[in-house]
Amino acid sequence: MTTLVFGHKSPDTDSTGSPIIWAWYLNEIRGVSAEAVLLGEPNTEAAFMLTRWDVPKPRIIADVEASQPCVIVDTNNPAELPASINAADVRQIVDHHKLVGGLETKGPIDITIRPVACTATILYDLIGDDTAKMPEHIRALALSCILSDTLEFRSPTTTAHDRAVAEDLAHELGVSIPDYAAELFAAKSDVSAFTDAELLRMDSKEYAVGGKKFRVSVLETTAPEIPLDRKTSLMETMVSVAEEDGVDQVLLFVVDILNEEATLLVPNELVKTLAEKSFAATVTGDTVVLPGVMSRKKQIIPNLTL
Repeated sequence: MTTLVFGHKSPDTDSTGSPIIWAWYLNEIRGVSAEAVLLGEPNTEAAFMLTRWDVPKPRIIADVEASQPCVIVDTNNPAELPASINAADVRQIVDHHKLVGGLETKGPIDITIRPVACTATILYDLIGDDTAKMPEHIRALALSCILSDTLEFRSPTTTAHDRAVAEDLAHELGVSIPDYAAELFAAKSDVSAFTDAELLRMDSKEYAVGGKKFRVSVLETTAPEIPLDRKTSLMETMVSVAEEDGVDQVLLFVVDILNEEATLLVPNELVKTLAEKSFAATVTGDTVVLPGVMSRKKQIIPNLTL
């Protein structure tokens, strides 16, 4: 039975590229029948990456069958996985996020969780000497994932190892990191075709803080004025998205990649209180700028308090 390889819902570049990388490795190196799949439409940057390197978009699945063999990459959080994941046969997890808990497996499995910025960095290490056999498009996907997750090494999650792997891949591909990262970020910043609800869900994760459930959304962009020009309608849409998704509030952080800061939309007193307590900020209007805040994983989620 073919093993399905997938990342989290609302697939970003790492959750789109890493399943393809690992499925290639399982098929071509390990001789295991594997297929990369997605749990939703890839975001604009991930879609650009696939087009740029002429890689077919994996098929999208809504759920998994009971006993379906699968490998999970770039998450270990059941809330970000198919509803029936605990009925599936999860055989491996490769991730770079904190261990959440809640997954149940049919037996002992292979788990690799390492404190680096990108799942593709871990996959590169696990592939080992066989990285020499990587075709161009697989190398390119790995480079894209690392540049995306590290925001071209600006993110505080970046490690020296992430950078070294990316630089090796770029050298092998004959690619300029600054030029290619600019292409990726331009694609990430093009959100004009998306509705407000789609923007709020595009790169988001659910977290509970102080008895409240939040959808924490991040928009990483080199053109923050584009989403911020829509702040009034975005804040109005937060109400319906929160209701539909069963959370108390949507938090939207617009991350300015070039200026290395985040702007948090502040639609009400709840978010104002959260911003002031979490980031020692003074909120005077419907937005607040948070200098140096770039990473949801390392700087936003760990600081959230009420």
